[in-house]
Amino acid sequence: MDDLFAPKPSPVPKALSVTQLVRRMKNLLEIELGEVWVEGEISNLKKQASGHWYFSLKDDGAQIQCAMFGARKRTGSEVMEDGVKVRAFAEPSVYEARGQLQLIVQRVERAGVGELQARFEALKRKLQAEGLFDTSRKKPIPSFPRVVGIITSDTGAAIRDILNILERRAPWVQPVLYPVRVQGKGAELEIARAIERMSNPEKYDIPRSDVLIVGRGGGSIEDLWNFNEEVVARAIAACQIPVISAVGHEIDFTIADFVADLRAPTPSAAAELAVPDGEELKARLGILKRRLSRRVHDRAERLAMMLENLRRGVLSRGGDRLLREPVLRLDSLRGLLSSALESNVRHREQRLKELGRTLAAHHPARQLQLRLDHVLRLRGQFERAATRRLDDSDQRLHRLRSLLRTLGPESAFERGFSIALDATGRIIRSTADVASGEEIHTKVKDGVIRSTVK
Repeated sequence: MDDLFAPKPSPVPKALSVTQLVRRMKNLLEIELGEVWVEGEISNLKKQASGHWYFSLKDDGAQIQCAMFGARKRTGSEVMEDGVKVRAFAEPSVYEARGQLQLIVQRVERAGVGELQARFEALKRKLQAEGLFDTSRKKPIPSFPRVVGIITSDTGAAIRDILNILERRAPWVQPVLYPVRVQGKGAELEIARAIERMSNPEKYDIPRSDVLIVGRGGGSIEDLWNFNEEVVARAIAACQIPVISAVGHEIDFTIADFVADLRAPTPSAAAELAVPDGEELKARLGILKRRLSRRVHDRAERLAMMLENLRRGVLSRGGDRLLREPVLRLDSLRGLLSSALESNVRHREQRLKELGRTLAAHHPARQLQLRLDHVLRLRGQFERAATRRLDDSDQRLHRLRSLLRTLGPESAFERGFSIALDATGRIIRSTADVASGEEIHTKVKDGVIRSTVK
């Protein structure tokens, strides 16, 4: 028999398989966290032949494994290199085969680039609205500068490239370097201060430059950011000397490039744009010298040939013979001139007479008399027309009067007719229109008869 009071054995707890546990962890991460932005530094980047990339994201305190499937087609893949700090849009998950936490990355972007790009676009719109980018305010670059001012780092590769090209192309040009920091906090203030001082060199005992080169070598957007600061842009805009911007590589654009009078894709290109090529100038001068020499020689030969012809021809004759033909031509021209003058004078006299007759015909007194004569004619015509109109109206009135006398009521009275009227003056047409004892009026030819109705 079982002991009813004996303690019951505790049930054995149900255990999860490893696969079930890992799958629950995976579902929990994917459902609870979902897709998130993660910022960190790329390390151990491995680009597989399949197109999938595997790497780690790390910071000072931790790291996590990441996978980016079809990476080359993903946004931002071009910035991914070991040591680059990025922001990754990813989904946390668990690799079930190893039970390993990982991120499935959808896209990446360089850390800080989004914010910097927004600041760049905002400042660009602001300065463009103020007209700092307008072509009309840009100063021309001198063709043959004697002094070239350079604002850049004195230790970078940019200054060496610029000086080498200036020495090679234009050794007569004097370079003036104003060394500044071109990277790091506060470097933009040094750059702006250098531009302001080079723009007013006498005030700071600096040689006056004919053109300024402002820039630095290539780098990331953070490295070039000092040339996107407003203080540098306004210093370039206020500079009285033409400014060539030379920041980074050809694909790099900064606010300084838009404000400057000329943008160069690189510092080396800026040096080439600032000065002419001495060898090319020598070649051009040689061509011009040979061309001028040839033209002078040809001209001298033609003049010598003309002089020899004159010496053999006209100059070999006496002075009277030389002047004979010009004298004859002069006499002929004198006769033609005299005839032309006489003809012109006669024509002018005839024209003057015609104008006199025209003036007499159009003289104000003459015009007034013509107008008066015209008014008198109109007045006579008006009087005659009025008389005819009055006579016609009088005859018509006489005819109407006779017709009225013939057809009107007066003619009826003459023939013995009369009209009976009641006391109010209404015509009596029936015995029903009057009552006994009522007074009526009978109009006859020579008066009115009053009577009483019985």
